[in-house]
Amino acid sequence: MTYRVGPKGQVVIPKVIRDTLGIIPGDEISFVLEERAVRMEPIRVKPSLLGMLAGLELTAELEADRRKETDR
Repeated sequence: MTYRVGPKGQVVIPKVIRDTLGIIPGDEISFVLEERAVRMEPIRVKPSLLGMLAGLELTAELEADRRKETDR
């Protein structure tokens, strides 16, 4: 697979490679120079867990469970 570098230095990442690596528009890519080759890797940012359980009313459930335990 060969591609030509465009006038702005851009190269299209072939669809097969994008699909295999799970690269979608907006993803960040790391380029590493290794001797006379370039290694390209998608940067995987771990999503924040902050707020993930919001709205599940877990506090109310915990309080109800505690009340049941103390009533025993």
